[in-house]
Amino acid sequence: MILVIDNYDSFTFNLVQYFQELGKEVQVLRNDKVSLKQIVESDPEAVVISPGPGGPEEAGISLDVIKGLGDRIPILGVCLGHQAIAAAFGGKVVRASRLMHGKTSPVFTKGTGLFFGMEIPFDACRYHSLIVDEESLPSCLEITACTDRDEIMGIRHTEFPIEGVQFHPESILTPDGKRILSNFLEMTRDFHEKKANGNSGKHIFGTPEMEREHAQRSN
Repeated sequence: MILVIDNYDSFTFNLVQYFQELGKEVQVLRNDKVSLKQIVESDPEAVVISPGPGGPEEAGISLDVIKGLGDRIPILGVCLGHQAIAAAFGGKVVRASRLMHGKTSPVFTKGTGLFFGMEIPFDACRYHSLIVDEESLPSCLEITACTDRDEIMGIRHTEFPIEGVQFHPESILTPDGKRILSNFLEMTRDFHEKKANGNSGKHIFGTPEMEREHAQRSN
């Protein structure tokens, strides 16, 4: 089961639909209607923190989820959820130099992790006026995607199974967005398999080692 923390945003149910189309059961809980204890007891495969209005400090339980559960449950943050990941580990979220509401940008990646198998660059839909400040990014977070203006579009934790994207993979204006969610599910499955085998190491989908394992599972 995938647990989606809803930050009171209409895009939340686009995410839900995509995960359901990818074969997953999804539970949606509002950011002010759930506790960490309830989340742990529900035993989700992964947690998705949705887009929403305002900044990370207005995202209800989202920051506590990242800080309290990010070392044991895969987490994907989208837009506000992505910003909450940065804030949870000490990064700053600042006013963007340009407003992006329903506009697309080419996004550049290394083709690994969430972006395995995608074109470089790919078009992504953006709805945000805030952005993660690169200079404040802590060493435990690395940039995984950016625009041609070096605006941060993706981050991941270097040790924990935590990934964030500033843009909206669930938007029709991100044509290959469902692949990103599919890759997250693949990374989630890999994390739990290794955890069950006593290996706590986090592998990034798209690296040579993980590609070999994925090919073996597919055969």
